[in-house]
Amino acid sequence: MKIFAKEQIYEGDRLTAERQGITSTELMERAGSQIFKWLHTRMQGAQVPIHVFCGIGNNGGDGLVVSRHLITHGYNVITYVVNCSDKRSKDFLVNYDRVKTVTKSWPILLSCKEDFPTINRDDIIVDAVFGIGLNRPVDDWIKTLFQNFRNSGAFTLAVDMPSGLYSNRVPEDETGVVWANHTLSFASPKLVFFLPDTAKYTQQWEILDIGLDQDFLFSTPTEAELIGKFEVMPLYKPRGKFAHKGDFGHALIVGGSYGKIGAVILSSRAALQIGAGLVTAFLPKCGYVVLQTAIPEVMVITDEQEKQISNISFDFDPTVVGIGIGLGTSKITTTALKAFLKNNNKPLVIDADALNILATDMPLLKSLPPKSILTPHPKELERLVGAWTDDFDKLEKSKTFAREHNVILIIKGAHTITIFEDKLFINSTGNPGMATAGAGDVLTGTLTGLVSQGYDPLNAAIFGVYLHGRAGDMATQHLGYEGMMASDITDNLGQAIIDLFRQPEPVEQAEEEENKEEV
Repeated sequence: MKIFAKEQIYEGDRLTAERQGITSTELMERAGSQIFKWLHTRMQGAQVPIHVFCGIGNNGGDGLVVSRHLITHGYNVITYVVNCSDKRSKDFLVNYDRVKTVTKSWPILLSCKEDFPTINRDDIIVDAVFGIGLNRPVDDWIKTLFQNFRNSGAFTLAVDMPSGLYSNRVPEDETGVVWANHTLSFASPKLVFFLPDTAKYTQQWEILDIGLDQDFLFSTPTEAELIGKFEVMPLYKPRGKFAHKGDFGHALIVGGSYGKIGAVILSSRAALQIGAGLVTAFLPKCGYVVLQTAIPEVMVITDEQEKQISNISFDFDPTVVGIGIGLGTSKITTTALKAFLKNNNKPLVIDADALNILATDMPLLKSLPPKSILTPHPKELERLVGAWTDDFDKLEKSKTFAREHNVILIIKGAHTITIFEDKLFINSTGNPGMATAGAGDVLTGTLTGLVSQGYDPLNAAIFGVYLHGRAGDMATQHLGYEGMMASDITDNLGQAIIDLFRQPEPVEQAEEEENKEEV
């Protein structure tokens, strides 16, 4: 799913009106009607007080459309106009008059704190004050209004995006933003829904189709894309009937040190579980028996040193190398890694201590093969790209880093973001249960196993991040967040692939199966 920038959304609105022969007022009617239908479907005429707060721009116009439809369908509606400027948009004024025609009175004008209404916990707030065009902090009295929304405890529904939230930067003051329970966004989600600094302003979001021009939607390239099931299905490479293990590559996992052999076990097993034909682990001698016992399917090569890696050498030709998990940063290991990177020409997946070593010798990045995959956690990312002021600054620094070094950078988090050149691929799977030791090692093995099978590194990164998160989601269905370990993610990688092609059960069949279980 594409994530359009605000300038693109404005252009989409303009082209839609032009190509479909409608006015901007008619397009606003579509948008407001969709919001009304969403509410009406869920409320079914319930007489809960609904407070619709409208700004004086196009977002406020959407709110006035919602209010008018609610009124004509018999709901208990109070409409307010937040008088934040002397300027009014044309379409706002059209719908302002239409509301007055229906109610025989003007909406309530709010100009200061003394005008604020009482809102009870069981009421509903519809926030249509500011839209995507906001580019300055809100006035203090409006901040107080937004704080009243939050303090009331009432369910708050935001139109397109929570008011006070910018589309392209982090707000200066969180009290100047509406904290919405739910946001109904038009045409596409907004980037701010997925960033740690700004996602907190809406608990959930949905996309409403307002009939924007289809050619615009399909042909317009975007900086960001939300990755879900239907985006990754075309990436899957089916296996031929006469395929053999040699067709799916030989993955080499390099890592481990005394007390951290488990990281190599997790990565090696994930590489196998995701489909690599062969997997060899290279690790210190102390890990030999442990790894051979834990995963008999994995071959093992050991370093001459007992507790750490001192010389990365092997006598076969791997398809891909996953390196860094549990490696340590001792002087001898650092020297070994640098020597390996300078002589390596194989695709790389780089994680953990290998990233920390790279961060201490940045010219070494020139030795990486094109489209090497780097998987830093936040602190490792900071060592690579430098400190950032907020999430937007972090993305800009990360895009610059990925472009300058021709690498694929995976920023791990609740919505893991894969960056290549100037493109952002935002993952939709995963959950808080995956915040557990070793989950990153499993991701490294998953990505290495996919590259081993011939997936292009960028496709492997996008696909692997999705499958890793989906496997975690499936694990939590049985274990909950707290009960999940990294190995449970690996256990569900196969099911995550099967899930790509699983058809949803018809409702009647699901109910029938549930009744059988109860009997």
